[in-house]
Amino acid sequence: MPGSERQNNMFEATTGYVQRNNPLKKTSCGRRRNTGAPLKAKAEPRRTIGRGKNFNKVSKNKKARGGAAGGGMTEKGVREYRRKNPGSKLKTAVTGKNPSKKDAARRKSFCARSRSWKSERGKAARRRWRC
Repeated sequence: MPGSERQNNMFEATTGYVQRNNPLKKTSCGRRRNTGAPLKAKAEPRRTIGRGKNFNKVSKNKKARGGAAGGGMTEKGVREYRRKNPGSKLKTAVTGKNPSKKDAARRKSFCARSRSWKSERGKAARRRWRC
């Protein structure tokens, strides 16, 4: 090793970076290769009918507001999601007429973000949020 004895003793010897908790197995050459297996389980489908209903069905009535408009998760769906994802801060839509200052800011933010949504579900969500 180049340098004087004093210089070489200034730094501790390291084994280098060791990656932990990687889902891909290491090959003989040290590379990690995905074999084509999915890394994560598929997301649960958005169900609008049946026992596991967690989304509101999009209403045919274009004047419908609130939960009747559809286009968003139900309160039950949000509770279920939060139970499966501890630490989540997911909330339901702000549908009230006179929301608190905080909720009004959430609504304003959502309406600004969703301005370009043109699908049936997107329009229903904007109706539900009173955008």
